[in-house]
Parts: sequence; C-alpha cells; structure tokens
Amino acid sequence: MITYRLAEAAEILAVSDDTVRRWVDAGRLPARRTEGRATVTGPDLAEFAEHLVESGEEAERDRTRAGTVSARNRMSGIVTRVKRDHVMAQVEMICGPYRVVSLMSSDAADELGLEPGVRAIASVKSTNVVVEVPR
Repeated sequence: MITYRLAEAAEILAVSDDTVRRWVDAGRLPARRTEGRATVTGPDLAEFAEHLVESGEEAERDRTRAGTVSARNRMSGIVTRVKRDHVMAQVEMICGPYRVVSLMSSDAADELGLEPGVRAIASVKSTNVVVEVPR
C-alpha cells in the first residue's frame, strides 16, 4: 500500500506541514507511526483530499502554490477515484486546491497503475488533460 510522510501529504494538499499535523492530532486525518515517522496511506489521503473539496474547506488552502506550476500547466496531485469500463477510465485527482478529471483508455489507466492514493501529475492543454506518474 502506498504511504506518504506528513510533509508529502502537505505538499499534495497544498497546505503547511503544521496544518497536516494539526489534522492528524485532531483525528481528522488518520496516520500511522512507522519507524518513528507518521505516515498516511494513499487511500486515506485521497479520501481526505476529496472531503476538503466537497466541504468547501479548500478555500482555506494555500492557493499561492499553484504559482509553482510550469508554463506547461503540470499539476502534481493525488488520484481520488478511478471509474473503469472495458474501454475507458475516468480518473479524478486533487491537485492542490483544484479538482481535475481526465478521461483515458482503461489500458492507459492500468499501465499507469492509477488507483485512489497514487500520486500523479495532470498536464492540462486546452481541453485535454494528460495524467503522468512521477518517476
């Protein structure tokens, strides 16, 4: 199972490390201690990110981090949902304060290993969204 350190979770959610620690301490974001470090599972982080967007809490997040996106509009984030049929897949992601949805072939989603909790990069070009997995 994919896990993220709290600092990585903060980067994905576009908030400070302290904010993530407060959420963990308050019991809002489930975390585990592994080798002395607190970690969050990918599926738990994806569910929490989705909750932030649905509840409107994303308005409190640091939207200035979106300024770090390159001119090619590449946004790092986490996959929150993947709906597949035999031909196509709908991939939903939270990229900082943004929710991004991409349609791709089921084969492409399978090749990338896309599932809730996987870290990915959405490349946006006009009306097309291309999803990549970082190396």
